[in-house]
Amino acid sequence: MRHPFRRARPLARLAAGAVAFAALCMPALAETKITIGCTATSDCASAMVAVDQGLFAKHGLDAKMILIGINSNIPAAILSDSIQIGGPTESVFLQAVDGGLDLVAVDGASRMDPISNQAIVAFARNGISLKEPKDFVGKKVGAPGIGAFLQVLFVKWLVEKGVDPKSVNFVEVTFPTMNDTLKSGAVDAVLAAEPFVTRMTKAGTGYVAANYAAELARTEPIISYVAARAFVEKNPEAIANFRAAIAEAAEIVNNDREKASVSIANFTKQPLEIVRLNRPSLAAPDLKADQLAWWLDVMKQQNLLQTEIVPSKLVLP
Repeated sequence: MRHPFRRARPLARLAAGAVAFAALCMPALAETKITIGCTATSDCASAMVAVDQGLFAKHGLDAKMILIGINSNIPAAILSDSIQIGGPTESVFLQAVDGGLDLVAVDGASRMDPISNQAIVAFARNGISLKEPKDFVGKKVGAPGIGAFLQVLFVKWLVEKGVDPKSVNFVEVTFPTMNDTLKSGAVDAVLAAEPFVTRMTKAGTGYVAANYAAELARTEPIISYVAARAFVEKNPEAIANFRAAIAEAAEIVNNDREKASVSIANFTKQPLEIVRLNRPSLAAPDLKADQLAWWLDVMKQQNLLQTEIVPSKLVLP
């Protein structure tokens, strides 16, 4: 006579296996999907590394990055939910908030320092002479976003050098198209950063006309990772996991130049040998509200803000 429980054992094992399989699948099913939008610079290198090194996945996030041509388009992309987290420059972020968008910085991406400041220049095309600040008067200068970081800094530099920024004609030019735009003569100079400066120099397109960021010598944040406040409040665990992944990735960016260079080249589509020549922007995830004070002052001087902004409301504790 068969034991009454013998036939039940295969069913029990099957049930146990199903439970175990479901348990294994749960983390994948629980992953929060986020899309991160940044321009083609090393300022979002921590997010690039976090994708390539599997750090977002490690912290339960299904994250991907998309390239956005003009930095000032990032807040609109967040508003439309095309991306959930973006890397706007501080000036673009503050202008978006000033315009009524309820955005909050969830983490720091990069900040200025003596090395990264050297990588930010006004790059002039061949055949035109730009040797002094006053030489930019009447010239057409391309910037990767009007009101974005590089342009606001350049205007600050012009003012400090006694040049009226209204005498300069600014137009928007994306980083990847700067070389061709200069070659065509459509602009006289561009406000660029590495690795594009090295690439344009090697191509023989022009020369460095002004190391304006190095002359200003600031140490404030360049870019923050920003999201809609409603998204942050709805997804506190996902935001905490994002910050944990960025903290790990920032260590790699700042201490493992090869891994950082590979990730930057992958995202920006720049040749790896060019990217390797320059240190990435300093990754600085520890963002504090008072670090925005200088930006607020500069932007008020340039009449870029119409409302009174309280920094403490803009940075997630």
